[in-house]
Amino acid sequence: MNAIEIRNLTVAYGENIALENFNLDIEVGSLMALVGPNGAGKSTLIKTILKFLKQITGEIKINAKTLAYVPQRNSVDWDFPTTLFDVVEMGCYGRVGLFKRVNKEEKQKVLKAIEQVGMLDFKDRQISELSGGQQQRAFIARALVQEADIYLMDEPFQGVDSTTEKSIVDILKKLKSEGKTLIVVHHDLQTVPTYFETVTFINKSVIASGKIKEVFTQENIDMAYKK
Repeated sequence: MNAIEIRNLTVAYGENIALENFNLDIEVGSLMALVGPNGAGKSTLIKTILKFLKQITGEIKINAKTLAYVPQRNSVDWDFPTTLFDVVEMGCYGRVGLFKRVNKEEKQKVLKAIEQVGMLDFKDRQISELSGGQQQRAFIARALVQEADIYLMDEPFQGVDSTTEKSIVDILKKLKSEGKTLIVVHHDLQTVPTYFETVTFINKSVIASGKIKEVFTQENIDMAYKK
């Protein structure tokens, strides 16, 4: 069964085509790396799946009730006055509503998510006072507390140290073991075979998609990056 089915998708920014005739099936339970050069449309695809952007043509079918999103760290206003706990608590709003009080049970879920990313000692810290890696883990915790079926992550390893990177990989693999579907924008080709089970190469359209051992080849890398 597919978690996401994309057919003949075209997305543009003004006159600039970002994705064109894009077709992709993503199976339930996938841990998939989405890779390609800058400007290939990776972030655009994530945002279109989330309906942050509108397509010109095509269809996206999502066979899941809930989606969670981890944005690029450089797209977030880290100076906003809020604590780590408050940021993660925002992940509850889809269940309880934006203007309803978060109850004790939900707060326990927030604490559990913060603990999962190893940040319990920082729960009352202002988000602006956290390091880059800690900020990234905060947004992963926010995604975890949503208890989603599909997780869309845009460069979750960006700007983190090796210890944080390993902890994020462990979280991804645990979510997969629970039957979750994960689509992760990733730029480090060297770690793709270690971190992921499937990979999709894109450059405005799909170059190749499938299991690592089948499609993670130099030929497909060269085609995606036009070497």
